[in-house]
Amino acid sequence: MSINVETRDFDVVVVGGGLSGMCAAIAAARHGAKTAIVQNRSVFGGNASSEIRMHIVGASSHGAKPDLAETGILLELLLENKRRNPYASFPVFDAILWEAVHQQKGLTAYLNTNMDDVVMDSGRIAAVVCHQNTTETELRLEGRIFIDATGHGTLGVMAGCGSRLGSESRDQHGEPNAPDMANTDTMGNSIMFSAIDRGEKVVFEKPEWAYTFSEEDLRYREHGDSVGSHADGGRLVAFEEGSGRLPNFSNVDSGYWWIELGGRNNDIIREGEEIRDELLRCVYGVWDHLKNQGDHGVDNLDLDWVGMVPGYRESRRLVGDYLLTENDVRSNRVFPDAVAYGGWQMDQHTPGGIMDFDKYPSRILNYPGCYTIPYRCFYSREVPNLMMAGRDISVTKMAFGSTRVMGTCAVGGQAAGTAAALAVRRGVLPGDMAGHMEELQQTLLRDDCYLPGFANRDPGDLCRTAKVTAASWKEGREPEKAVNGVARRVDGEENCWESRDLESAQLTLKLAQPARVGQVRLTFDPNLTREIMPSMTRNVRARQVKGLPPELVRDYRVEALRDGEPVWSRTVTGNGQRLNVLEPEEAPVCDTLRITVLATHGLDSARIFEVRAYEKGEN
Repeated sequence: MSINVETRDFDVVVVGGGLSGMCAAIAAARHGAKTAIVQNRSVFGGNASSEIRMHIVGASSHGAKPDLAETGILLELLLENKRRNPYASFPVFDAILWEAVHQQKGLTAYLNTNMDDVVMDSGRIAAVVCHQNTTETELRLEGRIFIDATGHGTLGVMAGCGSRLGSESRDQHGEPNAPDMANTDTMGNSIMFSAIDRGEKVVFEKPEWAYTFSEEDLRYREHGDSVGSHADGGRLVAFEEGSGRLPNFSNVDSGYWWIELGGRNNDIIREGEEIRDELLRCVYGVWDHLKNQGDHGVDNLDLDWVGMVPGYRESRRLVGDYLLTENDVRSNRVFPDAVAYGGWQMDQHTPGGIMDFDKYPSRILNYPGCYTIPYRCFYSREVPNLMMAGRDISVTKMAFGSTRVMGTCAVGGQAAGTAAALAVRRGVLPGDMAGHMEELQQTLLRDDCYLPGFANRDPGDLCRTAKVTAASWKEGREPEKAVNGVARRVDGEENCWESRDLESAQLTLKLAQPARVGQVRLTFDPNLTREIMPSMTRNVRARQVKGLPPELVRDYRVEALRDGEPVWSRTVTGNGQRLNVLEPEEAPVCDTLRITVLATHGLDSARIFEVRAYEKGEN
């Protein structure tokens, strides 16, 4: 029997189906690029999938940094999951991610597909050669721009892109917390587990191949069925910089991120199978310790699930036109070519992982605020049509301690995918988009991506020059806030209109002149401090509302008027998204837009952060 061989042509090819790759591929397709996404697993989501089950953290640092949660495509996915999967089942989350990719027009998905080779032509990537295990098909996927979202930087290395592994020295980039000498240590891999309360005592018999850990071995690793002391009113308490001690985010029901190995192995990628086997020995050894060595409050708990796919924290990083550094992160630097942002603390895990018994599992370097990531970190210096998304972008090891988390990777992925599509449209290479930065940044803002220090300057937005009034408002949340260019609370500034109540929740925008409106975009408030991601961890779930955020607008009506008379109207019920995009089938000529909020998911007032409108053909 012969193997099927197929050649297919795309504008953008994304290799890697974690959250960064997904957001890159969806963004590229939404902006008109014929796009493919290649994923070597049977599910999308990477570390957030049911195979690994890590919750998605980002700039808000578990709520310690208010109003910094990621928006854009990532929030869209999380809100849809919150609406349809209120009990946060990871397998159901898999299906929601699968749906988002497969329902996206212009995007072709290749699951269970390994990239085996890269075809080069005059220093550029011409194609990737892949094998789809389920269909026994060899695929040659040709493209104009390729995005490496593999995590390992595999595509980039195969194409000849420079890469880094481990830490730079302190003097190389003047990073005060980098080691004296460069090294190849990496943060390790983890396998998660979960437990369930059976309502009666459950006996556990340790497999003979599992390790045995004493209380002395685990003295620096919080364990046992305790909530820990990290929460204060649902918000993370700040920890002393450099203390080395992390709060106990993982209870027995979702343990434990510190079951970690791989950092001191000679090659964390090539030794991946060995590391997985060792991690299994550690997981079952820790469970034996909890159940059979001392009272850890787990008598009735039963091991319910143990992952078989390790979650990677770190491997290679590809080299772009700029290396983001510790100093950029800690100074909250705003780059002129910013396209993404981060805010997670810089954490440096001990190289030996769980086997470093005499050390805390991680050293934390806190800092206030957030920082931006420049576009130059997202494309290769050496391979002209290669871009990066996820944990393999161009950063130093110190900065990587913050940029590596999935929320930050996802918004960077959306930026990379958007840039790739715009580059294809303009017929230029990724590096040439530096000359079109205003277009790229304004496109990202329009798609509800936050860029600290930047505001809506889109010349096509009719609402920027509109006169805004409202039936009522609260002090500091006046009607004009809905068009001030910033679509979230920043440094205490509300930047939204909020009505006094739902009986007087009406906002009116008088356009500068009549226009044929082809699109209206509304940005609501889902509370960008409170977490909504799926999580196995009891304390994280306890801080969340069960359903959709109460602040989010549920039902509303938008009307277009001319000379005071309605010429178009649409009523939306059951909304579950922050960004709503309405496109009339026949664009009305109007001089006024009127928005009436009819209900929220629980709040007794209406909040709107932004209203935009575009003429037909301008969106």
